[in-house]
Parts: sequence; structure tokens; C-alpha cells
Amino acid sequence: MLNRRNLLAWGACSTWLGGVRAGIREHPLESSTMRQRIERDIRAWDAIAEHRTGTAGASRTAAWLAAEIRACGLEPKIDRFPFERRVLHVCSFEAGAHRADGVPLFDGGYTDSNGVSGVLGSLGSRAAIGLTEFSPTPRGNVSLDAARRKSTHSAIIAVARGDAVRPGLSLLNADAYRTPYGPPVLQVATKHRDWLQTTRANGVVATLIAHSTLEATQAGNVQVTIPGRNPALAPLVIMTPLSAWWTCTSERAGGITIWLECIRLFTANRPHRDLIFTANTGHELGHVGLDHYLQQNPTLVRDAHAWIHLGANFAARNGGIRFQTSNDRYQTRGLRAFDKQNVVIADVTPPGQRPYGEARNIYDGDGQYISLLGGNSLFHHPDDRWPEAVDLDKTHQVTKAMLDIVTQLSRA
Repeated sequence: MLNRRNLLAWGACSTWLGGVRAGIREHPLESSTMRQRIERDIRAWDAIAEHRTGTAGASRTAAWLAAEIRACGLEPKIDRFPFERRVLHVCSFEAGAHRADGVPLFDGGYTDSNGVSGVLGSLGSRAAIGLTEFSPTPRGNVSLDAARRKSTHSAIIAVARGDAVRPGLSLLNADAYRTPYGPPVLQVATKHRDWLQTTRANGVVATLIAHSTLEATQAGNVQVTIPGRNPALAPLVIMTPLSAWWTCTSERAGGITIWLECIRLFTANRPHRDLIFTANTGHELGHVGLDHYLQQNPTLVRDAHAWIHLGANFAARNGGIRFQTSNDRYQTRGLRAFDKQNVVIADVTPPGQRPYGEARNIYDGDGQYISLLGGNSLFHHPDDRWPEAVDLDKTHQVTKAMLDIVTQLSRA
């Protein structure tokens, strides 16, 4: 039975399928409706306020993607697996009349409901609670990571810098989610910096609470395979993350819409080789969804013809694009496709160097890959929303380039 949501989803695929049935083979890169589909996908992503792994929003995201796949006449699989979700209770820092609510690092320690009390001091001092600043990218947090490993403080409060991104609370990924370490670290917004520095200078006794419990639940990846004409050929895998800290629209929706556009294209234009699509949860938590997928498919990293990683941020307004490949041949082919669509690539990770994002899992397993991601002034920020954060024109051009690349690899 088709409801309104399914009818909208069907419209995204009917452009391809209707053209095939009518004998009209409109070239996919010249589709007059592609831009409209991209905008529709981004709006649909943005309508789900929270995409954090294991939450109701994450389940809605998976259900939406499954509906889009069914609209193309394919049967998706939502691969659910056991997951322990962090449930946050009181997470705050109080000193005198001041209070800052925040979010603890998900791969650090936690307190009970009473928290930790003591003098606030500089990071690395003998104070019970250390004060530092942090950025949402790991490279900007060397001193914080060192302090966590030394555990010289009973707790740490970390203020979002707000220089590389907009002032606010841009969270740091929990790469060690399954193996947490160090004391509790409470992340708080940029606006609290001044009074926290004054509190540190005056040696005021404060209380930090990072109270959290674990809840047994399920998380899920969304998968579908389009069979190729020649089953003897190694498959091509197209993957993208489907989770994030907040809504994170320009961070995540670009990869989602290219992933869907690839499904729509090859539903109507059967590829030479099998195309395996997987949208994986847990990007913000050490890639737990991709790790689960690789555990279920232990030989696929090497057996696949290649992996296409549709990563973060390339849809962001005023954000540069990074391109990563496992070999020079893929790099040349990819850069040529981007140049044809007038897409500017700001950074290229040299082949042989460990890449960023989920492509690193493929690199570590000695697989072949093409990977796309970028920078974002609203990285991991709650204000990363449609339409202000998204460059729709750039996303459209990038989508056309990536469809070109995937089409080439599906035949090679």
C-alpha cells in the first residue's frame, strides 16, 4: 500500500524507470530532475532532527532509506545488531552562580549523579578538575588526549574553541567508543569560556557531573545489492555513513543523496558487475556500524573490485573538498571527472597515505578505494541545517562527477 511518503519516494525512481519503459534513455548526468531529487533528499534528511546511533532518529533514518530503495523496486535489508547506547542524565559544571550544561566524551569516563568536586585548574596541573579547549577534529586535541591518557585529573571540562567552526558546541567523535579511557570529559559551548577562565584564575571549588548509563538497544545498517550482468566480476561497494551527533545536514546528506542517486541510476541501467550498497551507522562512535558490516563480510575488503566512500562535508557551503584514492589510476580518473563538472578539489590525500573517514577501514584491510569528503565550518555543530549550511549547486555538480566515476568502475 502506497502512503504519501512512499509516493514521494516512488517519484524519485520513476524518472529513471519511466524513461526506460518509454524507450527514452536520458543520460543520467544530464537529468533535468536530478537537482530536484537532491534537494528533496537533503530536505528529508534535515527533517529528522537527530541521527545519533541507537536513537529513534537513527531508526527513522534507516526506515526512510529503506522506503527510497523499495520505491526503486528493490528490497532493502536493515541489518540490526545489538548496541549499548549511552543515555545521558545530568551533565553539567557548576561553580558559584554559574552553570554550564554539556555533553561528555562518549569514549571517556563518567561520574555518578554526585559528580566530582574540587578546584578548577589548568590542564596538566594538580587540580582535581582540569580546564582546556577542544576542536571537533582529533588533530586539534593533542594535549587533551595526552591528559586523558595520563589521568592526572579526576575530571576535565573542555570548551569548544569556536574558531575553526561557529561558536557553540561542536562535539568530538568517540573513536574509542568500545574501549573508553581516561577521566570524564565534559564538552561545553564556547560561550562559557570567559567565566570558566575566571573560575580557574580564582581557584574556585566547582562540581562536574557527567552522569550516564548504558541501555541495551539495537543499531542498524541499510543495505541493498543490484545484481550485475556478469556475476564473475568482483563487486563494487558504495558506502556512506548514516549517523551523526545532531542533524548535521551538510556533513552527512551529500553522501546520502549520492548513494541514493547511484541506486536510482543502476536500477534502470543494469551494471556489468554487482553493486553492493551499504549505509552504516556509528560514524561518530568509532565506525561501529562499518566494523559490524566487515565482520559479517570478512573477505569483502580485498575481494571487492573497489570501495566508493561517500564521506562527510563535501555538500557544505564554503567548505573545501578532499579526494582520496588507493592508487594513482583512480586518482587520475577521479580528478578528470571532477574537472569535467567544474568541481574544485582543495586537497588530495596521496595514494598510500592512510586516508580520513571510513576509507581508513578499507585501507587498513588492504582494499582498493575512492573516497570523497571535505571541510565544514559547521562540523559537528547543531546549526548545520538546511538550507543555510548547504551548497546545493556544488552538491549537484559533485553528484554528477561521482555518478560518472561509479559508472566507469561498474564497467571496468
